[in-house]
Amino acid sequence: MIRIGDFSKLSRLPIKTLRYYDEVGLLKPVHVDDFTGYRYYAYEQIARLNRILALKDLGFSLEQIGQLLDEGLSPEQMRGMLILRRSEIRQKVQEEAERLARVESRLRQIEQEAEMSKYDVVVKSVGAVKVASVRDIVPTPPDQGKLWGELEGYLMKQDVKPAGPCFSLYHDEEHKERDWDIEVCEPLAGDVKETSRVKVKELPGVSSMACTLHHGPFVSISEAYDALIKWISENDYQIVGPPREVYLREAKNGNQNDPDTVTEIQFPVQKG
Repeated sequence: MIRIGDFSKLSRLPIKTLRYYDEVGLLKPVHVDDFTGYRYYAYEQIARLNRILALKDLGFSLEQIGQLLDEGLSPEQMRGMLILRRSEIRQKVQEEAERLARVESRLRQIEQEAEMSKYDVVVKSVGAVKVASVRDIVPTPPDQGKLWGELEGYLMKQDVKPAGPCFSLYHDEEHKERDWDIEVCEPLAGDVKETSRVKVKELPGVSSMACTLHHGPFVSISEAYDALIKWISENDYQIVGPPREVYLREAKNGNQNDPDTVTEIQFPVQKG
C-alpha cells in the first residue's frame, strides 16, 4: 500500500482531488488508518484512476463515470453512451461555430460603421399563444389603427382583457408600398365567440425567433427592421414565416412620434 501523498505523485493528481473522488465513491482508498486518518492506496488502483481520467477527458460526468465503472455495462451499452456523447459534442461544436459567426458579423459591422449597432439581436423560442385577431388589407402600416379599434371594441363588449402584450402579424412575403396584409392580435386566456371579422385561434410556437427591441417612435422603426434583416442575412438564417411587432409599451393615444414606445420585432427563422 502507498500513502495518499505518494499516490498523488504517481497519478499526477492533487490530494484534494483524490479526497473528493473518495467522498463521491469513485475511487476509495483500500485502507484508512483509524488513528491518523491517512489514506492508503494500492498500485493496482492506478489502472482504475487512469480509466476515470480517460472517461473524464471524453466529457463524461463523474456520476456517469461511476456508472460505467461499477455497473458492468456491456460493450453495446458503452457504445450507446459514446454515441450520445458524440452527438452532444457535435451540438456544442455547431453552437460555438454559430457563436463565432455572430462575433465575426459584429466585428464587420463595427469596422464598416465605426460604431456599435444600437440593435442587439437574440434568437429565442416563442411559445404557442391563443389570440383573437382581425386581418385585413390596409393602405400602410400606420393605417392598422382601425383594425385595432375594431378588435379592442369587440373584446371590450365581451368583457375580455388581453392576456399579454398585443402584436401585429405582417403576412406579405415581400415589401410593398401600398395595400399591406396585416393581422392584429390580442392574446387570450379564455374563450371568446368568433364573428365574421374577429377570429379566435392558436398560433403555434416558434422554436427559432430572431428578435430585437426598438426603443422610440414608430416613425423610426424601419431602422430596427433594417438591422434585424441584415443580421439574419449575415448569420446565414432564412425567414420562414410572417414577422411580428410585439407592443411591449404601446404608443400613447396611437401617437406615431411617442418616444417612449417599446416594440419587439420578431422574425421566425431557420438556418439556411
